[in-house]
Amino acid sequence: MRIGTWNLENLFRPSVTDAAPTTAGAYEAKLAALAATITALDPDALAVQEVGDPDALQDLLDLLDGSWTAEVAGPDGRGIRVGCISRLPLSVVAQVTSFPAGLQPVQVGDHGETMDAMGRPALHVRIGDGADALDLVSTHLKSKLLTYPGGRFGPRDEGERARYAVYALHRRAAEAAAVRDAVTHLLADPDDGPRRRLLVAGDLNDEPEAATTQILLGPGGSEIGTAGFDRPDAGDAARLWNLAPLIPEDQRFSRIYRGRHELIDHLLVSHALVGTVRSVTTGGPTAVAATPSVADDPDLRRNAPGSDHRPVVATLASL
Repeated sequence: MRIGTWNLENLFRPSVTDAAPTTAGAYEAKLAALAATITALDPDALAVQEVGDPDALQDLLDLLDGSWTAEVAGPDGRGIRVGCISRLPLSVVAQVTSFPAGLQPVQVGDHGETMDAMGRPALHVRIGDGADALDLVSTHLKSKLLTYPGGRFGPRDEGERARYAVYALHRRAAEAAAVRDAVTHLLADPDDGPRRRLLVAGDLNDEPEAATTQILLGPGGSEIGTAGFDRPDAGDAARLWNLAPLIPEDQRFSRIYRGRHELIDHLLVSHALVGTVRSVTTGGPTAVAATPSVADDPDLRRNAPGSDHRPVVATLASL
């Protein structure tokens, strides 16, 4: 089984929003590039982010071989959402929105504006059916790209930049805690929690060692590549393993920001899955040269084909 995650970068039909392609030709080129990558990777299921239009997602599926189904969560204020596409039976279990109990609303603006739920709901779906079903949570945490009052991408001064960086970090951390809370409840299920084949997939908007990414892992220890990995302990039942160390080093990035390679898209798996992982890729060595470097203004890529992210795909042994 091959399963992964990919930020499709503002997948809108033309002229639906300011983020959409401006012409039919640019839209068709974007779809063709996305479809070519998915076809080459040949996944059975893919968590997707930045789906701006469910109809556009269907346009993409129409270009793929075989029979595909899709499910999406509700949109954020920009009109983008997360989802999942699959060649296997697919069903929605729930959306993840609320911050966990005990976590206070977080400040997100200079005038005391707060949030008490995820800006973009995560989506919990079940892939397959019966004993071989796999639970996937597709998520897209708050971007590191800072947006200032009035929709500006640049700050008025360094004080404003610092404040809005803190607001974004607090929001991303709270959203990570919301997803982790949902995962904790799933893995704590007395009937099948320890056996649950669970994968959290998505754009976490920070790298493996970032504090916000680490929140999702659960109990510390046993990370892939450490001495504790093969030693069972009491934390295994609640733990998630980030598959980042299994990506070949020259491919271990999913975005290039101002020339700097970053791995901000991740696959995290439960104990029931970690032993089945055979390989992980971000598209293979031939795709490295095709990855664009991006800056702080997303409008510059409005008519660009493909995506500014690389997909992350894992091959699992038969479940």
